[in-house]
Formats: sequence, C-alpha cells, structure tokens
Amino acid sequence: MNTAVPLADDLLQQLRSLLGKDAVLDSPAEREAFSADVYQVGVTCAAVVRPRDKQTAAAAIGLSTRAGYDVIGRGGGMSYTGGYTPIHSNSIVFDTSALNRIVEINAADMYITVEAGVTWQQIYEAVAPLGLRLPFFGTFSGARATVGGGLSNGALFMATARYGTAAEMLLGLEVALADGSILRTGQAGFANVTKPFYRTYGPDLTGLFVHDTGALGIKLQATLRLIRAPAERDYLSFVFPDIESAARALSEVARSDVAEEAYVFDPESTRKNLSAGDFAQDLKTLAGVVKGQSSVFKGLKEGAKLVAAGRNFIEGDVFSLHVVCAGRSAAAVASDVTACRAIIAKLAGKEIVNSIPKAVRAMPFPAMNAVLGPDGDRWAALNAKVAHSDAVAIIRGADKILNEHRDEMAAKGVTLTRLLIAISNHAFSYEPVFHWFDSWLPVHRRTPEPQYLAKLKEPPANPAAAELVQRLRGRLVAYFASIGAASNQIGKTYLYGESLLPTTRTLVESLKQAVDPEGRMNPGALGLPRASAPTGER
Repeated sequence: MNTAVPLADDLLQQLRSLLGKDAVLDSPAEREAFSADVYQVGVTCAAVVRPRDKQTAAAAIGLSTRAGYDVIGRGGGMSYTGGYTPIHSNSIVFDTSALNRIVEINAADMYITVEAGVTWQQIYEAVAPLGLRLPFFGTFSGARATVGGGLSNGALFMATARYGTAAEMLLGLEVALADGSILRTGQAGFANVTKPFYRTYGPDLTGLFVHDTGALGIKLQATLRLIRAPAERDYLSFVFPDIESAARALSEVARSDVAEEAYVFDPESTRKNLSAGDFAQDLKTLAGVVKGQSSVFKGLKEGAKLVAAGRNFIEGDVFSLHVVCAGRSAAAVASDVTACRAIIAKLAGKEIVNSIPKAVRAMPFPAMNAVLGPDGDRWAALNAKVAHSDAVAIIRGADKILNEHRDEMAAKGVTLTRLLIAISNHAFSYEPVFHWFDSWLPVHRRTPEPQYLAKLKEPPANPAAAELVQRLRGRLVAYFASIGAASNQIGKTYLYGESLLPTTRTLVESLKQAVDPEGRMNPGALGLPRASAPTGER
C-alpha cells in the first residue's frame, strides 16, 4: 500500500470552508479505505470529500483540479474493476453517497429525478406506494449501489431480461466537469425547459456520460423513466445437466420476450446462495413473499410453498434457470408462463420448485453481507456481453482457458462460479466469479452487518491464490477483448481504449480532451492516456 502525503493545507482549508469540516476526511484509515474496492487496493488518496449538494460538489471539483489534484468519483463502493481506485497519490476521492435526495417524482409524466447518491432500493421504496417502478429497477447490491455508480458502470439485473440496463431508461443527467462547471444533458440542457422528460432532441449527449467510469465527469443528478408496476407476477425454475443447455434455454426465453427476469446459477452458486442465510433472513424473505402477491390469499399460498420447499430442493450438480414473468393481468402472466414452459420442454429442461426467483423478488435488496462468502471467503467477478448466438462459444472459450489452470486452482484453493443473465432479447451476459480465502480489504470489514461479520473469521493473507486470480482475470479479459465482447464496470480492468478502432478512439480521446483537458478525472479509467503530464504529483 502506498500511503500518500495528506492534502496540501491550503486546499484542505478551502475544501473544509466550502463543504464543512466533517465533509473532508483526511485520516490515514479513511483515505486507505476509500482507495480500495471489493477486489484491489489502489494508491492511497490524499483526501476523501463527501459533498452534500450539487453546487458545492462541482465547486470542490474545480478547486481540486486547479490545485493539481486528480478527482475520482465513488458511489456505493461496490466496484471490483478499479473503477475508483487511484493510480496517483495526488488524488481526491469524491464520495457521492451524501447526494441522496429524491428531487422529483412525476407520476403524470412518468419520470423520477434523483441525486447521484440515491440507491436503487431508495427509489424502489419511494415509488412503490404510488404503484410505480423503474423498468430495470436495481442490482443485487441495490441496498448500497447508487444511481450515479450504476450509470457510470453499467448496472443491470432486476427486470433486465425485458427492459435492459440502467442506461436504457435514462432521460438526462447533470454532470460536474473537471473545471467545476455543471453540464445538463437531455431536454434539461435546453433553455425554457421546465420538465426533463426527453433524451434525444438532437445528438444524444446523455449517452456520452453513460458507462464512462467517471472519466468524463462526476454525475450529480439523473432523470429516469418510470413505469406502472406490473400487477401480477409468477415465477419458474428449471434445471439442466450442463451449462450449455442452460445457456441455450436462457437465450431462447430472452428472445421470446416472455420474462422480465431470467438468469442461470451454476451448482456452486446455488449451494452458496442456499447456505448463506439465517433464520432471521428466512423470516424476512417469507414476509416479502406474502406481501408481494396481488392478494392476501395468494400471498399465504405462495409463502406456504416457500416454507414447504425448504433449502434442499435442488439435488445434484445441475444448472438452474430462474424466470420472473410479470404483466398487467393474471391472464397475461399465465400466457407467458405457458410459453416459457413450452420453450423449456423443447430443450429438455426439468421444472423444479420456484423458491429462488420468488425469494429474490421478495427481498430484492438484502443487506450487503454478500461482499464476503458464507465462510469468509473473498470473491472477484468479471463479465462479458455477447450476442445470444455466441453464448455457447464464449462459455467454451472461457472454459478452455480455465481448464488449463484447473490443477493449479485446486492446489491454491481458488474456485469458480458462473452467473448467466439475459439482457433484453439481444444480449447474453457471462459472469465468471473467482472465490478464494485471503485477508480482507476495508470494504469487507465495513460493509456487512455486525452480526454476520461476527460469525466469520478473517483468513490470513494468501498471496499465491491472489496472484493466480489476478493472472486468470488478465487472461479472461484479454480473451473477451479478442472476441469483441462488451463489458460493464469497465473501470481500469477491461481493454476498452485499446480495443477501439482508430477513428472511434480518436473521437473518444477528443471528447476527453474537450471536457477534461488535463486528464484529471479518474486517470487510467477506460484505458485513456492523460492528456498532459501530471503536475503536483506527491
């Protein structure tokens, strides 16, 4: 760990005067904690700032860059791709989680405007009493993950099979640029506009700042589309003997548009998920199942099924496909369920009890205990997005690489799980996750609930396993780039800049130069070079 020299006294005083004394953290412990993500430790930053309003946030960014410091935006802190880990010691991490106000819920025009630090759970709970929902409405980490972080890094999961990712429901942004100015995109970027209801009047400026990992600016506010929450839901689960048959079924369900959620767990993922809870969590899940149904009778009926199934309802090393069907009426949902069963019947899947998707939807935003495995193990994920017709090919290509290291993985205690997700009817997400026992990072000690953490014991440092995980991640990232796969959470891990065609890269670099001429915004992200040599490096 590289312990940076603390922030220069003159800038420290300016920032505290602007933001408030308690909004600028400069203790070694805080600086080190905010310089590490779920997977890796960066160079220790010079300070952490936590602005509470948009105007002072933008002003603080301008102060910092003019003083020769790099500026790095951080949302919920759930990145595992170096999205906010500094690469220079003269870096200031801007923690946007205190920008957590819901600005407007407009049910007449079906949009919501929120500050960047608002979480997916916060939105879900605010609009549910109005019978509303976001189309895509959150990630696994939605209790902590923020809108700003999700739009910077490609948030997906809840209802992604029908509605795509967070980016596809975005109407406009407010972004703080490197000089401290605030840029408004979408309809809000025009004079005489009172409602940010539209995105694409002219060139899509909003899209420029999506999935940029904060390299073009720090998101302060976002406007997102709303939909009326589906009145009816049903759940299906199926098992397959191998990952390829499960992947084919997932893609066919996605193509048919019969589900708003569809994903595949491998055998080890299922075992981990089913062993991770406790009695209190089970009760919360059961209450969520009962509450989440369209009638009390149906809620009690579905809750009883969940209790009867218990935790041992999946036998053997099978791959399980889980589906959520949703619609305006019971008849519409029943039709989708029938169509889904017909698809699976042709692909030799076997239907099982639907406890997993039912439980996930009952508690879509659990406490973030899962930053650690159920035995205190660490994990690090990767992801690649391909067309549905390339799903089996990417699984085979990744397996070829991983099989070369099976013996070494076994010897060093590194295991692998895989998650497959349908992204609308046009994309397939392949997510390999490495697990190993190793000393914890600050996020592992700070994020889980105390009662969960108390049951675990921190393992000793395991440099041999950590080195192998890093090597395997590097090989897979290179393979994904070689087949032209897309990824979310680009951060400083994926070969984005290196993989662009020359004309495209020139345009991206020109955009970076236009909004951040000195390359102060999250240098190293997107694989883009700093426009000029760093000054003020300490």
